[in-house]
Amino acid sequence: MAHQDPARLAKHVKDRRLELGIPRKKAAALAGMSKDTWQRIEEADNVRLMSVSKVDPVLGWASGSAVGILEGKEPILTKPAEGAPGAEISQRPVADLEGRARDVIQLATIATTSGLTAEEIRELSDRAVRDLKANGLI
Repeated sequence: MAHQDPARLAKHVKDRRLELGIPRKKAAALAGMSKDTWQRIEEADNVRLMSVSKVDPVLGWASGSAVGILEGKEPILTKPAEGAPGAEISQRPVADLEGRARDVIQLATIATTSGLTAEEIRELSDRAVRDLKANGLI
């Protein structure tokens, strides 16, 4: 298991709850946990991962975001899907998309070309990612 940072989670949870204007007691009730458990999360005390995962829907995060925050990732926000009651849409963080695009481009370059140096492959993938961003694709 990756290194966990409960203080980082505590800050994200509290900041997001305050941003949404949800009192702690109400947030806990919406998550189906006691106000004391929610408070322990916000104070970086030890809490079971099952409890941590219950904050995601209350804070408008995609499933797994709170656990991801513990491991150094960023939360993924969700919004209701139009015309599909109960469904939500989430978007991957741009930094994640850029990194994945860069990896895919590098692997494709290695698989289809010969004679390029590692530096040339990195430059090619960086240029492709810049172009994808400039065109609004990532």
